[in-house]
Amino acid sequence: MKPAVALAMLYRDSKWLLQLRDDIDSIIYPGHWGLFGGHLDPGETASEAVVRELQEEIDWSPTVPLEPWFSDDSGNRVAHVFRGPLSVPLNQLHLKEGQEMKLVTLSELVSDAIWSERQQELRPVAPRLSIVIERLLQEGHDH
Repeated sequence: MKPAVALAMLYRDSKWLLQLRDDIDSIIYPGHWGLFGGHLDPGETASEAVVRELQEEIDWSPTVPLEPWFSDDSGNRVAHVFRGPLSVPLNQLHLKEGQEMKLVTLSELVSDAIWSERQQELRPVAPRLSIVIERLLQEGHDH
């Protein structure tokens, strides 16, 4: 059975929350922009995992349960993607994992590289994020 991950597609002010992953060779897509989330612990559901990961990574818990959006098993992991509103401003989050977090527009998401204030350079978008971007485009999001 493939390993599973639970990922959060959070939105605020018509933008989507991304994490700039650490520059550590042992992780998948180091130095790339991706979503907050992570692997499911044994016996944990995807919805439990996404809430736990958000608490661990940005010290935030959704006030309303995140909506299961879609699952994708076309890669080497099963990705369970949830979405919902980010109910607090970015400055109320505490980044505990990754180098940076940023709210980006859909046009930034589709550009393949997004500016990092911290690194002062363009950093690539994780290749597997394309499944999320394609879904947003299919649904006709104009933000």
